[in-house]
Amino acid sequence: MKVIKEKKLLLAVAFMAIGTSVSTNVLSMDLYVNTKTKQIYTESGPDRELIGSFEQDTTPVDRNARLKIKAEKAQFIGKVEGMEEKLQKSAVVKADENGLQLESANGDFKFKLGGRIHADHSYSPGDKYTTTHSTGVRSHANDGNELRRARLELTGTVYKDWNFKSVLDFADNAVSVKDMYIGYSGLNKIGENWGIDHIRIGNQKQAFSHEMLQSSNDILFLERSLMNVLNGKMIDRAIGINVLTSGKGWTAQAGLYGGSPTTSTTSKDEGYGTSARVTFSPIEEKTRLIHFGLSGNYRKPSGSGAINDTATGVKLEHETTHMTDLFPIDKTITSVESIAMLGVEANAVHGPMSVGGEYTSMWISRHNNTPYHFNAWYGEATLSLTGESRSYKKGVFARLEPAQNFSLANGGLGAWELATRVGGVSLNNNSLAGGEMKTVTVGLNWYANKNVRFMVNYDKAISANGLLIDNMKKLNTVMARAQIAF
Repeated sequence: MKVIKEKKLLLAVAFMAIGTSVSTNVLSMDLYVNTKTKQIYTESGPDRELIGSFEQDTTPVDRNARLKIKAEKAQFIGKVEGMEEKLQKSAVVKADENGLQLESANGDFKFKLGGRIHADHSYSPGDKYTTTHSTGVRSHANDGNELRRARLELTGTVYKDWNFKSVLDFADNAVSVKDMYIGYSGLNKIGENWGIDHIRIGNQKQAFSHEMLQSSNDILFLERSLMNVLNGKMIDRAIGINVLTSGKGWTAQAGLYGGSPTTSTTSKDEGYGTSARVTFSPIEEKTRLIHFGLSGNYRKPSGSGAINDTATGVKLEHETTHMTDLFPIDKTITSVESIAMLGVEANAVHGPMSVGGEYTSMWISRHNNTPYHFNAWYGEATLSLTGESRSYKKGVFARLEPAQNFSLANGGLGAWELATRVGGVSLNNNSLAGGEMKTVTVGLNWYANKNVRFMVNYDKAISANGLLIDNMKKLNTVMARAQIAF
């Protein structure tokens, strides 16, 4: 059996079969194509489709015969080109900046393998001035390096409308579940300008706050703002159902959630929460944008009074960086009956510049006890030194995409970005003295290409009152990150 892989060789064999020679014996040949491997065979077999049969005889070739041969050649070429087009529509495997992707011939099934690595460094030269407020003993901020995130991500589509996402994090020498849900997107074109983008069930981010919904691959700084003191434990990922709908210049998202995957099994009945977020962008262009957002959240604790994975009550804390183990704010609120939150956000982009910020309020109702009201906020500004504008899709910003990738051979610089942020949080309310703190952060980000980013941050406390750690204003922290995401 002879196997011919190239189209040109196939045509040559066919033309030999139907050529103009008149002196040889009859020549007959059938050609088959394997629809999976795209190889050409001269014998039938599994997964092989007949392209055509070709004969040559010794009859003298007159003008009519030559015309017939010419027509047969044209017919054969048409069959080969048609088969080639059909085979091109078969299963596709490719690897690019979006990861390793596999797609079935009919487009019903799609799978993508991706991931991220965030390698961080933290150094706090001013920690020799910090002391624990209650004991006067020096409080030390750990310096060092860590793999902040090491995630493997698998996403896919089944029968076009059903999809899934599974993300596992291997950082801290442990395995933790991040996004893990099943989704349906078959209602995404209800009207001309709107549809239900997705319905998701599983572990996912709750519908509250742009800063929380933004991927860690895209945030401007290594650490989220002091607003995360309120948001972190309350509205991070949880198991539930989430619905997102959108149209031209707006989005609306809502969800009903239980606890996180790490919720204690001793918490009696699981708590629950609901959240919603709407955004409006009256100007949404490639280099100009105005964005407004409003979020709300309500949560009831478990039967034992726990919120998510907290043993009891709600824990509000701030660690200066992920690895310092220095907590100037660390307060647990007990006897919680319910928690309500409201957040507002606004952003503007004009060419390479952007400004934005958020404000969050939290109200804690307690069983036969004093209620509390806390608030937190941040404001930020960015400037792209290489001229790119921040990208935006369905109410969430993404990282810069360089106009030119960094290349020593071609002279590309990548994208360079300056960013600054001021943020604050206050846990002082009624009889509770949980502390008040404000910080300023300055950052430089270099995007070598769409997948690789390097970050350097400098963070300093500019206001500190009633904290667990004294002299926090003398603490300076330098952070750096090398990141790859695909």
